[in-house]
Amino acid sequence: MLQDKQKEVAFFNQHAQSQEYNVFTDASNYKLIKACVDLGGWLPGTQVMDCGCGSGVFTKLLQDFGFVASGLDLSEGLIDLAGRLYPGIKFIVGDIEQLPLESESLDAILLSGIIHHLPDPSKCAHEVYRVLKPGGSFVAFDPNRRNPFMWLYRDQDSPFYSSEGVTENERPIVASKVAQTFTHAGFNVSTRYLSGLHYRYIASARMRRLLPIYNFLDEVLFQLPFLKPYSAFVLTRGVK
Repeated sequence: MLQDKQKEVAFFNQHAQSQEYNVFTDASNYKLIKACVDLGGWLPGTQVMDCGCGSGVFTKLLQDFGFVASGLDLSEGLIDLAGRLYPGIKFIVGDIEQLPLESESLDAILLSGIIHHLPDPSKCAHEVYRVLKPGGSFVAFDPNRRNPFMWLYRDQDSPFYSSEGVTENERPIVASKVAQTFTHAGFNVSTRYLSGLHYRYIASARMRRLLPIYNFLDEVLFQLPFLKPYSAFVLTRGVK
């Protein structure tokens, strides 16, 4: 099964008409990027490309952390918006499955919630491997299919699945399958889990009223060590 790129672009170009494509609280955005940076082991001054950068929120945080940050996204509308919001950062339009970059040209890559948009991430894995320098690394974050809330609300096999606010390509990931795909591409892969990211916005007005309850449960439940693999997000790291 292939990703329907036209639907992806149309969906995110529509979001680019506003400046609200920023679903987490500011504190949670910071927490997420710090977790990715710590997992990657990236040092200040490292060249990091934020793939799937959207409107550039995480790209700007990477810059604030001291990295030479740039952003790439499939949506021309979001890239235009990111350029207006953060004019000091380089943003380009590009496809993660066919990156407009030279081989071995990057130190590090952040895959910003992009793997779960790909029915088959193998092309992404090989492209990321191609453009990273030897010893370079990527870190990805994606919703976890083993998390009960993510499965109930966002997995297409769930009887309570909602398509509001997502594209038909999206589906939470299975951590072991993603690790296997990137291992086959040549990476040394490790996995971690993260919860406690508070949403401030989801598309459904009805479900939005339940966000305080979700945020509380997500913060409390998955701190327990035996529940960590069921956390809301999977962080995947690969070293070339």
